[in-house]
Amino acid sequence: MTARSALITGITGQDGSYLAKFLLDKGYEVHGLRRRVSQPHIERLASYGLRDEGASGGIVLHYGDMTDSSSINRIISEVRPHEIYNLAAQSHVRVSFDTAEYTNNVNATGTMRILDALRNARVVDKTRFYQASSSEMFGNAGRIPQDEQTPFEPQSPYAVSKLNAHWSTVNFRNGYGLHASCGILFNHESARRSPTFVTRKITRAVARYQADRGQTLKLGNLEARRDWGHAPEYVEVMWTILQQEIPDDYVIGTGETQSVRTFTELAFEAVGRQIEWTGAGVDEQGVDASSGELLVAIDPYYFRPTEVNYLQANPAKAERKLQWKASTKIGELVRIMVAADIADLDATNVDES
Repeated sequence: MTARSALITGITGQDGSYLAKFLLDKGYEVHGLRRRVSQPHIERLASYGLRDEGASGGIVLHYGDMTDSSSINRIISEVRPHEIYNLAAQSHVRVSFDTAEYTNNVNATGTMRILDALRNARVVDKTRFYQASSSEMFGNAGRIPQDEQTPFEPQSPYAVSKLNAHWSTVNFRNGYGLHASCGILFNHESARRSPTFVTRKITRAVARYQADRGQTLKLGNLEARRDWGHAPEYVEVMWTILQQEIPDDYVIGTGETQSVRTFTELAFEAVGRQIEWTGAGVDEQGVDASSGELLVAIDPYYFRPTEVNYLQANPAKAERKLQWKASTKIGELVRIMVAADIADLDATNVDES
């Protein structure tokens, strides 16, 4: 029996690497879209049987780019995958304000390139397509919590581009009969999250303080509230969504929300430090309650031109139809990430000694 095949865009990222391992364990032949860059950035895949383009077994990487329709057409025509997971994106919300055109080209037009490639390769009736939609699409919708019926009100170029991709996927499902589903995922984190994202930025800063190498952690809006879950659980539900007989869209999250302030406090508490907040606005600071050492300061650079204040999932549909429920609570998530960053820093110190 021929193994099922899957193509993952964004395979070298947090979600892509976890999903690759999950599918390998299920016996899939896993293919990944890989951009040509000077530094390969394949560390997350190193232990999964990674192979170069054209190799057999393990993970097969194909050079291509979400901004290049010719490479996307070529890969889909050659691989003809049973499933496609479109996880590739310019995914940093703050950066999207500075790179709006590029963000839209990758996230929105890139998705359309894949959808068109499926039509061109005449595999619309053979391939199932998963689109990684985002809770940022809800923006400041004014309805809490957010579910599949909540109106979208995007507040960033990133969110706008994701909404474009979302509706393009729905359009291909309705117009061409493509088995296409969207997972509207709320924030999901892990030790593999890029250090430029606020959660990993916080846990790495805590690890450095624990190693007496701390520098003041600079943050923006402390009151922004997000629904944070653990990334490995979320890639499992991506697969579950594509196994459904009827394609559909699902909100995926924990159903709980915490502020950036609380996430920061939990991270420092994981190493026995308690934050005491002083001042207000851009002058607010977080100091160690015992030593008075400055731990956190506010930097206006990290404020967004338009802020999203409160995101909280209502995952009732996913719990009912997919039999899926997030199990990792925020306290455990923070401890996992802090412990991993401390271990990583310890390993670095050993290597440098």
